[in-house]
Amino acid sequence: MKNIVFLTGYYGSGKSEIAVNLAIQKQLDMVIDLDIINPYFRTREMEDELLKHGIKTISSDLDYKTHIDLPYISKRVFMPFHDHSIKAVYDLGGNDLGAKLMRQFDDYHHIDIDLFIVINIYRQETDSAEKIIKLINKIEGMGGFKVTGLIDNSNLLRETTKEDILAGDDIVRQVSQTTGLPVVFSTVWEKIDQQGMDLAGELLKIKLYFRKNWL
Repeated sequence: MKNIVFLTGYYGSGKSEIAVNLAIQKQLDMVIDLDIINPYFRTREMEDELLKHGIKTISSDLDYKTHIDLPYISKRVFMPFHDHSIKAVYDLGGNDLGAKLMRQFDDYHHIDIDLFIVINIYRQETDSAEKIIKLINKIEGMGGFKVTGLIDNSNLLRETTKEDILAGDDIVRQVSQTTGLPVVFSTVWEKIDQQGMDLAGELLKIKLYFRKNWL
């Protein structure tokens, strides 16, 4: 995983949840919220939680940034591209429209970054290898950067079973074999017993920060 990581994927695939978990577990310096599309789950809402771990949250320079959604991005989002000691994860909005914001980084193609696509096969639009590969192509075309890895986040929230996770693993492996992209992480909710599951990517145990009060 590079110092600069962008997370992309279909709407509701779990990018924001993974961004927060990655930042905390991998001891990153910043979480940068580039999601100006979905107002429901925003990494900037976890600012207080992230600060407990010494992690900065960047989205806008507005004092009321957690209470209003505007198509506005702070110039501070460029900091990791200039200070190479900073480890940061960028949370993009969903689909190719969300990935379009990567165009503002066109002048930084010389810097080695990761663009991981988050996959949940229990979304109709990403329930097959063919659909996922089509989405990858759309995101690359719109964003101007190549996807470098896959994150398998296949889940049904608290209803998720081992069988559901293994079914997701099977499809994401197919995508990996077809595209040559590695499965970087396979996520599992922390309350699920992971024993006996041989998953393709590094196991990332997920704590539910955004959905802890949801059924």
